[in-house]
Amino acid sequence: MLMSNDYRMSTVTQYAGSEIGVSDWIEISQNRIDLFAECTGDHQWIHTDVERCRAESPYGAPIAHGFLSLSMLAKLLFDVGIVPQDAGRAINAGLSDVRFRAPVRANSRIRARVKLDAASPKSEGRILLLVSAVLEIENEKEPALQAQIAVMLLP
Repeated sequence: MLMSNDYRMSTVTQYAGSEIGVSDWIEISQNRIDLFAECTGDHQWIHTDVERCRAESPYGAPIAHGFLSLSMLAKLLFDVGIVPQDAGRAINAGLSDVRFRAPVRANSRIRARVKLDAASPKSEGRILLLVSAVLEIENEKEPALQAQIAVMLLP
């Protein structure tokens, strides 16, 4: 999704301050929400009980766990191309300024808008990226969340 083949380990610092791209839309299905609930043990009805949500929830449908929405950024960052093709590997190095702003209703679609805030060379050829991401919800004004993610690139 990145605009240029010039985005490599040797040039990544030149892209600091630039929007890297916007991912494709991905559906957050009820099945995905249920699998996340099973994996984490978080079975709150607001996420998993479709009928009760229709009757009692202010959202009229189940909503994704906030941490499910946040975890989708790992895939979406890769989809956008934040990791240069010639990087040996990338490691999540941390999160900051995470703000959950709007619920993601089951069966809605999300995408990430990604900006490279900084790229700092480190020892042994590593580069620490600071990336801002906004997780947008299709047909909604308010994004699901915004976060800054630290990603360590290794040669």
